[in-house]
Amino acid sequence: MSESKASSATAGAGPKRPNFLVIVADDLGFSDLSCFGGEIRTPNLDKLAHNGLRFTDFHAAAACSPSRAMLMTGTDHHIAGLGNLIEWTNRSDQNAPSEGEAKYWSTAPQRGMPGYEGYLNEKVVALPELLRDAGYVTMMAGKWHLGLTPERFPSQRGFEKSFAHLPACSNHYGYEPQLEGQDQIPGFMTMSFIALHSEDDKYVKELPKPWYSSNGYGDKMLGYLKERKEKHDERPFFAYYPFTAPHWPLQAPDEYIAHYKGVYDEGPDVLREKRLQRMKELGLCAEDVEPHPVVADEVKTWAAMTSEEKAKSSKAMEVFAAMVECIDHNVGKVVDYLEETGELGQYLRVLHGSMIQHLQRYYDNRLENLGRGNSFIWYGPRWAQAATAPSRLYKAFTTEGGVRVPFLAKFPLAFGNGGQKKGGITSAFSTVMDLAPTILEMAGVSHPSPDGKGSYEGRPVVSMRGRSMVPFLTYPSSTRTIHPADFIHGWETCGRAAVRCGDYKIVFIPAPKGPEKWQLYNLARDPGEIHDLAAADPERLGRMVKMWDRYVLETGVVPLAPALGEWMEAMEAQMEEDVWVSFTSCIGLWLSV
Repeated sequence: MSESKASSATAGAGPKRPNFLVIVADDLGFSDLSCFGGEIRTPNLDKLAHNGLRFTDFHAAAACSPSRAMLMTGTDHHIAGLGNLIEWTNRSDQNAPSEGEAKYWSTAPQRGMPGYEGYLNEKVVALPELLRDAGYVTMMAGKWHLGLTPERFPSQRGFEKSFAHLPACSNHYGYEPQLEGQDQIPGFMTMSFIALHSEDDKYVKELPKPWYSSNGYGDKMLGYLKERKEKHDERPFFAYYPFTAPHWPLQAPDEYIAHYKGVYDEGPDVLREKRLQRMKELGLCAEDVEPHPVVADEVKTWAAMTSEEKAKSSKAMEVFAAMVECIDHNVGKVVDYLEETGELGQYLRVLHGSMIQHLQRYYDNRLENLGRGNSFIWYGPRWAQAATAPSRLYKAFTTEGGVRVPFLAKFPLAFGNGGQKKGGITSAFSTVMDLAPTILEMAGVSHPSPDGKGSYEGRPVVSMRGRSMVPFLTYPSSTRTIHPADFIHGWETCGRAAVRCGDYKIVFIPAPKGPEKWQLYNLARDPGEIHDLAAADPERLGRMVKMWDRYVLETGVVPLAPALGEWMEAMEAQMEEDVWVSFTSCIGLWLSV
């Protein structure tokens, strides 16, 4: 869910213990789904929302694999091994605050540090491990991004059946250009050059043909569920269904792209206004909400673009929309099957210079070819902020636009619906860490280390920092919350940071997107994070900065910006740049199998 960002689902009517279907989309904006204010066709997700509960204050980490680590473990990603994206810690220049910007915080202090392993570490026990041990069938089809090598595959963390996309992203069609001469893959594209997958305990040598990621994962998940039924396996299931879409490169089948021809020809600013208005009509934000201004000085405004630039830009958004609709289609075919088999009684759902030359040489980015396997595009910060309004900024930033994500759920009847009718909306603050303890409580499974002093399979493991939603759902009242009023929640990614306690939040954003100092906001009055209260309320600011220090100590954050922890400045790099994680050696291992 910003990573990471869509929804999760539990189904269960027949078995005594509920089944769980957890669905995640990658880089989905808050208002992309129709049920959250968007114009994209998502009838299957809308159906789930209209029979369940939508959350407007649900939060993930600011990026993908950290969010997935929190979902899988119920604790902070800095504890679980994904303190930063593996790709960003490995190379400091991946940590630039904006495209083309020379300045970045060095990630050298993070390399080799506990909590920055780049995979789910041994300090945590994964949700599927506990459910498997408790008698659940555990299966997944989709993006993993929590370990690249066989000892880190999903099969080693509790999944009985798994078909997993291992890296951060890749070509959705599995297209691989054949390099000429001495040409090499640009550094940032090494993670997206090969669509590296595993199935159970082995690398996948050849993807099924034809291949498109969302369709492929849908087919696999459907196959696992049918196989369970055919074997008359009466165990309840935990099914993890995380898509790589709509993460770039933006690619989608032509039939879906055709649905959006001309829809975005007025540009991102008009789209932003239309979505905001629909969000107000749906009751997803206040009528008088003040949206944060768009921050995208690094790219042209819509008015400054040429006709050709506008055509390519709007086509990119058309492809993005098509990717989201294709996700919805594949959610539909799985949900329809569960409905046919009588297992969709109730459910919970969680909806996370050299490169340009390379793209020009090996990819066809002509207007008419955009969205196909041999194209490689993204849609930029203006379209991104059309989807995050009224919030500030987008993925990778610790502002609300980067961490507030769409989440909808329909819970088993025995656990209630938070006092809400079907299609209800709640503004209760919650996080992706809350899903693991919620699922465990619903399944009647205990965590082995509730106080942080327990063990799993002979090794000590940490407790969960998330909080079960079951009391909130079962005993609703107008004042009930998921977290207590004094709950402290922190975020940190690439030198960007935030802490929230109650309605107040402090945010640290480096230049050029921010002032490179702590800012203070009252989110109840100012959800767009526009009016900085730091100067007017220095006492509160000081208290919350101390909360940040506490969060750092509790979770093992290695701050990159001096202002986030000057005591870290003297720390030397643990390992050299670009050798800490060897993605190429992983590819080599895959090729040799």
